[in-house]
Order: sequence, then C-alpha cells, then structure tokens
Amino acid sequence: MFGIYLKRELSRRKKAALVIALGLALGIALVITVNSVSAGMQQAQGKVLKSLYGLGTDMTVTKAQTAPKSGSSSRPKFDFDAKSDSGKTQSSDRVMTQGGQSLKSSLVTEVAAQKGVASAVGALSLNVVKVDGSFTQGKAKSSTSNSGQGGPGGQGGGTGAPQVQGGGASFDVNSYSVAGVDVTHQDLGPLATSKITTGKTFTASQTSAKVAVLSKSYAKTNKYKVGKTLKISGTKYTVIGIATPDSSDSTTDVYLPLKQAQKLGDAKNKVTTIYVKATDSKQIATVKATIQKNISGTTVTTSADLADTVSGSLSTASNLATSVGKWLSVAVLIAAFLVAALLTSSAVSRRVREFGTLKALGWPSRKVTRQVVGESIVNGLLGGALGIALGLAAAYTVTAISPKLTAELGSTGGGGMGGPGGGGPGQAASAAKNTVDIALTAPVSVTTIALAAGLAITGGLIAGAMGGWRASRMRPADALRSVS
Repeated sequence: MFGIYLKRELSRRKKAALVIALGLALGIALVITVNSVSAGMQQAQGKVLKSLYGLGTDMTVTKAQTAPKSGSSSRPKFDFDAKSDSGKTQSSDRVMTQGGQSLKSSLVTEVAAQKGVASAVGALSLNVVKVDGSFTQGKAKSSTSNSGQGGPGGQGGGTGAPQVQGGGASFDVNSYSVAGVDVTHQDLGPLATSKITTGKTFTASQTSAKVAVLSKSYAKTNKYKVGKTLKISGTKYTVIGIATPDSSDSTTDVYLPLKQAQKLGDAKNKVTTIYVKATDSKQIATVKATIQKNISGTTVTTSADLADTVSGSLSTASNLATSVGKWLSVAVLIAAFLVAALLTSSAVSRRVREFGTLKALGWPSRKVTRQVVGESIVNGLLGGALGIALGLAAAYTVTAISPKLTAELGSTGGGGMGGPGGGGPGQAASAAKNTVDIALTAPVSVTTIALAAGLAITGGLIAGAMGGWRASRMRPADALRSVS
C-alpha cells in the first residue's frame, strides 16, 4: 500500500518533485566539484614537493648559512695568465658547496638513531662554475702625422706614438649543480625523484668510483651520452646513466658518488643535507621536535613547512578552493536544503483535503508522516543522482581542460627540503625562485561519492521532517472545511 501510494503521488507531482531534486542536485554537484578540485590541488602540490625533496622523504636536516666574516667573500675567484700565447685556451673550475653550512657525516648516523626515524641519508650539494676561453694579444702600430711645419717647401712629417690595435678576451661561463649521492641508499635522497632512462644507476660498490649520472636536460644541452667523459676540476668522470625526473624539471644536473663529491668540493666527511624518513607519517611533527631538541644548531624542514612557501597561481587557486569554494558550497547546500524543506511544506499545505481525508479514514499521524518523509527521501535520492552526474561531468571537464598552474617556491629561512643542486628553498635567498608548471586535475574519490549520497539522503530527511510535521498536525475537520 505504501509503495503504490508513494509511486502514484510522485507521478501526480512530477514538476514539484523535479524542482526539489534539481535544487538538491545543484548543491551536491557544487560540493563534488569543489572537493575534487581541492583534491587536485593537493595532488599538484604533492608533485611539486616530491620533485624537490625526494620520494619517501618526510623531512630534511640542514644548517643555516652564516654571514661571511669581515673582509671575506664567498664569490668565486678566477686567475688567468694574460701573458699567454695568443689564442691559447684557458679553463678554470670553481667548486663551492651549496645549501647552507656543511654538516659532519657522523650526524647522519646520529639522526638515524632518533626515535621515530626509519632511515636517514646524507647528500652533498655543490655548484660548479666553469670559465674557459682565450686571450688575444693586440699588435702595436705606429701612426704617421702630416701636420706641422716640416722641412723645406712647407712639407712636414713625423711619427706619432705607437698604439695597440686588436686583442681582447673571449670567455664562456657555465654554471651547473652537482649532487653527492649515497650510492648504498639511493631510495632516499636527491636521486630518488628520477628514473634512469638510459644506461644504469650507481651500484653499492661504486662508493669511490669516478662515474656520473646526468640529468636528461643537462645531457641534452651539453650533448653528453652514456660512455662519454665529463671533466670537473681536472678529474674525469665516466657517464654511466641519464636520469629523467618523475615530475617537473630536475634541479640537479650531475650526480656523483658521495665520496667523489666530497673530494671534489674539498669537504671530506661533510654533507649539506640529511634526508629523513619517519616510521609513521602521522608523527612527523613529533620527530621534527625530537631532532631539533637532541641535535642543536640544525634546521629541520618538513613537507608541511615547504608547502607554506609555495606561491604563484597554484597557491592562489588552492586558497580559493579551500576557503571561498568550500564556504560557498556549504552555503549553497544549506540553501538547497531550506528550499527543499519549504517546497515540501508548501506542497503539504496544498494537500490538506488529501491528508485530512486519509485521517478520517483511519490513518494515524505517524503513517501520514511516513508517507511525506518517503516522498521526500525519493526526491533526495533523485537529486543525489542528478548531483553526482553533474559533479562528475564538471570534474571530468576540469581534468580534460587541465589548466596550467605555476608553483613558485620561496625560502623557508635557512635550509629547505630542496635537493642538492639549487632547487630547494634553502637556497632561494641567494638564487632565483624555483618555478614548476603543474597541470590541474580533478579526481573524484569514492569518499566524495559517498558524501554526496549522504547529503542527498540528509536533504530528503530534512525536507520530509518539516513536511511530515506539518502533515501530522492536520485534522479531519480541515479536509471538510476545504470542500467547496
């Protein structure tokens, strides 16, 4: 009886049911769209962070750079012999550590022993500035002057001072980044964000081998291939592999075994960054506090700290989706619920004769209420289905368009999670901001769909509760008074 009457009443009031369902659908669709776009923002931000601090890295330990002493300078210095033969090529490399003060390698073991730390790996960040070119010596030439009173006949002549003509210098400056990698733990650290697409990676036995892995962009620009030789400060390294970053452009150009990088940078038993993986991702803040407490003078940076430095269109869109978007979706959803409740209550008011007659025939108030609530829940489910369809369509449209967002990473104030090679915020104070372009997607999770279904049922229940309360207060006498 309940089902038959429910179907008949919904068929009779198709327009009213459709209006209520569409109102709920719009609110639910907006919630799905905002949630999916917010999830896409989080994924985009995760890609940015992963490209900088390495896959599996939860935090890094660094030490802030101190101000240079009076009279000293950290700028590279180059000395060339200007008296060399004309056209003779001269070359000089200057290798400097990057990313803050150097830390003792023993600190890696000390950090790994802290409570909550699963593993810790050290890396050394270097910057190489290569200057090569040649001087060209000028030639002295004398000039003849015809002016003045000379000998007989008024003809004068003389030789002027010799002048140097031609000569000069032509030098090319090339700067690139080098990362010293612990070849025994490559799953954590600067090389963890890249895949070897040509050649091979380091082996555990190559701790002191003169081998190198190059980033794809650096190898392509400088025409390096596997098997060729790379020369840095007079030392030759054999290229064994080409690495392609998983996401975004690589911030490191050359990867060397850690011991070779330490030797190259005159930093024996030194590292600039310690990459840390926690045993529990939910306890990262606790592990950070423990490291800072037990190892003084260091800066611990987590992915959350680094996320605060992200600016650009990605940050702006994320803030809009988080604040304005969510509040707007909540406001629209509340409005949809209220409209559904008011429309249901209004529909009940127009059914005075119907409900009064049913009560006169013996229907109790609870049965009338159940009838109204049942109709409202069906309207809610219909609105939920339409809302999910609209929300999925909107999310698919965003993913298909894939608008480009730009993420700029600034400084975290003395040591960031940027990997060796100048990509991290720890170096942003002295270098240009690292900019990454990310394509936005809008993934819809099962949780979001479940939330939409729950909201649809909730909206139906709210509308049914108000309409049912109104219907339960009607008396059979109301039906008689409404008969014309």
